[in-house]
Amino acid sequence: MSPTTVQERAVPVADFGDVRAEFAGLTSACGIYDLRGRARLKLTGEDRIRWMNGVVTNNIRDLAPGHGVYAFVLNPQGQIQGDLFVYNCGDFLLVDTESSQSSRLREFFDHYIIMDDVEVADVSSEWAVIGVAGPKSLAVLQAAGISVPALAPRQLARVNVSGAEATLVQGDNPALSSYEIWLAPGPFASLWESLVHAGAIPAGTSAVELLRIASGVPRYGQDIRERDLPQETEQARALHFQKGCYIGQEIVERIRSRGNVHRKFTGFLLQGEMPVAGAKLQAEGKDVGEITSVASLPSGEGEKAIALGYIRREVGTPGKGLHVGKGQATVAALPFAEFFQH
Repeated sequence: MSPTTVQERAVPVADFGDVRAEFAGLTSACGIYDLRGRARLKLTGEDRIRWMNGVVTNNIRDLAPGHGVYAFVLNPQGQIQGDLFVYNCGDFLLVDTESSQSSRLREFFDHYIIMDDVEVADVSSEWAVIGVAGPKSLAVLQAAGISVPALAPRQLARVNVSGAEATLVQGDNPALSSYEIWLAPGPFASLWESLVHAGAIPAGTSAVELLRIASGVPRYGQDIRERDLPQETEQARALHFQKGCYIGQEIVERIRSRGNVHRKFTGFLLQGEMPVAGAKLQAEGKDVGEITSVASLPSGEGEKAIALGYIRREVGTPGKGLHVGKGQATVAALPFAEFFQH
């Protein structure tokens, strides 16, 4: 597949012919990928900040314009009903999430908008987004004529892209440098081609999924489920303990004040037969955890199998050996640093 045919398709493609090379581009050079499949909801109205602060787990009340945060939405029992990024764009809030969560989050929002001056609109079709990741990302962006200011994670900056106005977002991948470029759909094709010309390697969704697992980033619906509690996910970046009341806050605060939950999200190195998502992890013949995501990644020694999942905290020390099906698993710290070139 030609690197430039991606813009002709309505949804991101699975690969460009070589997933291994695409993953290598993302982890050791600069890869670009299509994020048009994500959903974006625009919140307007005078009560939008106060209302959103009472709905999500992170601090929206004190979120400065031009900045974003990662957050969960919970039910009153403290269980995670979805995850999202919330950006303060000045006169509106922008919610960015997986497209699979869009309808459910919209229903969740509508349920809790009662007498509030808040309006929610789906603006997904108004944005075309390119993801950029890898240690050479900054150099490639500059080579493509994009001026990149110093930014904090999830901070926005207005930039000029081939004569068109766009928004540059600093990513928050824990393993490597990453960015997003938000722009109108029209200039998407020319920007993609410009980045390829500057040295970026196109990556499909298969390689991006490998990057996600290697980075240790959980996905809602796969690694984070409706029954899970925020502290079990190890995503401290989603929580703020001084922001005041929100849906599910009582449970989150109770967990914090009384001690840790019994299990945690972590990584595993695998040997032997590859398990599937849902496989149980065992220690001394007892179930102590489960696998949620599995990947086989290219490494200097060929392919190396890794997984994400949950483990009971008392046996979750990196280096701990476990059984999973007919194979073995070793607890590993996240992200899996060996796959990234710094």
